[in-house]
Amino acid sequence: MNIKLSDITSSIENDLNNFRTFFKETITSDVPLLDVLTKYLIKQKGKEVRPILVFLSARLFGNINQRSMVAATMIELLHTATLLHDDVVDKAHSRRGFVTIHNIWNNKAGILLGDFLLSKGLLIALENKEHTLLELQSRAVQKMSEGELRQLKTTGLFNMTEERYYRIIEEKTASLIATCCQCGAVSTSNDPEIHAKMYDVGKNIGMAFQIKDDLLDYSENEIGKPKRNDIVERKVTLPFIMALQNAKNSEVRLYKKLMKKRKKKSSEVQRIVDFVSANNGISHAKEVMLDYASKAKNDLLEIAKPSSTKPLFQLIDFITHRSK
Repeated sequence: MNIKLSDITSSIENDLNNFRTFFKETITSDVPLLDVLTKYLIKQKGKEVRPILVFLSARLFGNINQRSMVAATMIELLHTATLLHDDVVDKAHSRRGFVTIHNIWNNKAGILLGDFLLSKGLLIALENKEHTLLELQSRAVQKMSEGELRQLKTTGLFNMTEERYYRIIEEKTASLIATCCQCGAVSTSNDPEIHAKMYDVGKNIGMAFQIKDDLLDYSENEIGKPKRNDIVERKVTLPFIMALQNAKNSEVRLYKKLMKKRKKKSSEVQRIVDFVSANNGISHAKEVMLDYASKAKNDLLEIAKPSSTKPLFQLIDFITHRSK
């Protein structure tokens, strides 16, 4: 399936351009170092999936408006801040093809820039009296933090299970994507039932998004992070968990031990990839991902006209079929 993001967003291109301008103006600073850092940050433009989700969700129930713009900007500020902090914590060398900020300057610069972006998000909410949006996004921050801390306790397979995996990705990834859809709906609808349903839609999209991200680590395609990064860092994700469930006991012991190893040779990393593939870990994880995507689409059809859901359906397909 060959889906281009530009085709999906053609109906909201003007809104995205306005968002980019608003975002750039929001993070402008007269502090010299901050100005340098934010300009470098703007160069690292990603796929903008989260603002796109806000706008497409808003369009389901009305016209994109200033409230939609504020919601999208707040979420992108929050998301970018968490990436900056994650890069420092993970000691990441690159992000979206650029050397990470903390590697060019230092850890303090990366952390403080993240804090600056978070503060800007708070200020935008308060200046626009958007207390509802602020509450929804604050709850997302809480869940994301809890998910990251929960994942810390499972690194190296010490106590990871399929159930724990789902809870972690729901908190650390799906909660923010759910909030994107919910905030978009809040900006154009006054119906609390629609707001709640759109949160569920976004949660299922987010679960599919993270499972796809974890599948990419086992793929042969070039992706936007170091290849096999999860395996090298001993992060146990759904493909590996499902392979263990299908493997012989002797293999389970062997590959658990190999995954726990702190420094793996490239041949050992490839052995893990081959083990996961041979024991249907990849195919079973894909089935779960597509099931979440299907749930999101079915939920959308319960609250929106089929004719209006096409862009969001296409975005869901883009997320589950992307190669990076």
